[in-house]
Amino acid sequence: MKKVLLPVAMAGVMFSCDGSSSDDDNTRKDEDTNISDDIEIEMVYVEGSDTVKGFYIGKYEVTQKQYQNVMDTVPSYFKGNNRPVEMVSWNDAQEFIKKLNALTDKNYRLPTAAEWEYAAREGTKKSSYEYLGSNNINEVAWYKENSGGQTHPVGQKKPNALGIYDMSGNVWEWCQDCWNSSCLSRVYRGGSWCSPAKDCRVANRNTDGPGNRYIDIGFRLALP
Repeated sequence: MKKVLLPVAMAGVMFSCDGSSSDDDNTRKDEDTNISDDIEIEMVYVEGSDTVKGFYIGKYEVTQKQYQNVMDTVPSYFKGNNRPVEMVSWNDAQEFIKKLNALTDKNYRLPTAAEWEYAAREGTKKSSYEYLGSNNINEVAWYKENSGGQTHPVGQKKPNALGIYDMSGNVWEWCQDCWNSSCLSRVYRGGSWCSPAKDCRVANRNTDGPGNRYIDIGFRLALP
């Protein structure tokens, strides 16, 4: 999949995943207020197995309000308190986590790629759904065919059986893992608002440099 950086000088123009541009107004603010705008992250416990230790994972992707409350800035192109934060690199996510942990005295982190897929597949239930909790992508994901060319507030689609939302679509999610031994690239998973359905499969993964920022990559958190 071709990724497109959004240059600062072109901030008034939306770039889609295939590199084309649009003059459509996709920056309207959402008015959804159902999700907490505190820095506390709502977590879901994922029971461990023989291969994966039990852990907590974010019920939702990190929102723009949560990011702003920690970092005092919102880098996202698509504005809205309860939309997922995007235009954040892997390095940005690490800086957010460092500051969040200092504020909360917790040990938040990014999930590993294995933990991410294990949670998406409903942990010990080991579901075989193609997408998060469903074989019908429209039930669980904002993706290229239904997103209207933008992100959406978190938690509007159906969750999986563990109560986790948006692990298919909305924004790709950085994971902790290196792509290879050189660690020049980091893994991200889940597909996004501008991804075709095949990229939103829970088995799919992608990679990019840890310093790169895009309008379709964000993150969710995990706890030991």
